[in-house]
Amino acid sequence: MVWQRPDGRHPYQLRPISFHTEFTRFAPGSVLAKCGDTQLLCTVSVNEGVPKFLAGTGKGWLTAEYRMLPSATLQRQERELLKLSGRTQEIQRLIGRSLRAAINFEALGERTLTVDADVLQADAGTRTTAITGSFVALANAISKLLQQGALTRSPLCGQVAAVSVGLLQGEPFLDLNYIEDVAATVDLNVVMNQDLGIIEVQGTGEEGSFSRSQLNQLLDFAEKGIQQLLIAQRNAIVDWDVLFGGD
Repeated sequence: MVWQRPDGRHPYQLRPISFHTEFTRFAPGSVLAKCGDTQLLCTVSVNEGVPKFLAGTGKGWLTAEYRMLPSATLQRQERELLKLSGRTQEIQRLIGRSLRAAINFEALGERTLTVDADVLQADAGTRTTAITGSFVALANAISKLLQQGALTRSPLCGQVAAVSVGLLQGEPFLDLNYIEDVAATVDLNVVMNQDLGIIEVQGTGEEGSFSRSQLNQLLDFAEKGIQQLLIAQRNAIVDWDVLFGGD
């Protein structure tokens, strides 16, 4: 029996994706990213100076924080105040690693970019939407630094997007929602750059193992989804030609 998607999508079809840029007033880069019913506010702040281990090197840094609002899920969750859960720490490290792959830190200079990804509503795919949306916010923040003369050249050296894929009843499906995420026997999160080079893959056989052939199928689906996400990002990014030299 073939899995029937609750929203009627084809197996290889993304949920509707949108980026509402300049969503907040004060952050240099801000985006309300929507992927189906998953919604995140992604902002980027800029501060002069870097962590001690980079002081005096002339290189900048990027760090990320991820939080889920208490009402983001059906049942209210307690705020993480004094101690972050292992899941939260793991996700924000993933966001940071992924976005750092797109930056030339020597061109950034001794500045720190702080990415905040706050989940307003969760229907699975929050970490992948956080990466995809935060890249748009990051690019628009750098565009403002260039406009202000704080930077003389763009430190962006690539594009980054992410998507989830999974196996349901033995078949691959792209961009799982919550119902599918819970039912999946294999869950994979894939981060790629503009050349479809792999930045990171997180995969788990939830109820056993999966074959190399199935892994290849999942990565093929992820590539197709990320190609679409890259286009959506480009359409949302201000001054694309200035940031990427007309590429």
